[in-house]
Amino acid sequence: MSKYILFGTEGCHLCEDAELLIQNTGMAFTRQDIMDDEQSLQRYAVRIPVLLHQASRLELGWPFDEEQLQEYLLQTQKT
Repeated sequence: MSKYILFGTEGCHLCEDAELLIQNTGMAFTRQDIMDDEQSLQRYAVRIPVLLHQASRLELGWPFDEEQLQEYLLQTQKT
């Protein structure tokens, strides 16, 4: 199981952009479609894409760039 989850949904171009940015870092993550889970839908419906570090529960919400993503990764690796 990955330490990171990217919350998004099908057809979301911002989610696709976030996914590509994350993939470019080489980090492992899983995708969670918010339409598949009522709790995720209620929590993230207007906020996707959101990257969640499961252990710390720290979230990185869109918009973020490569630099912000790297800072987030460093912060979550400390936990």
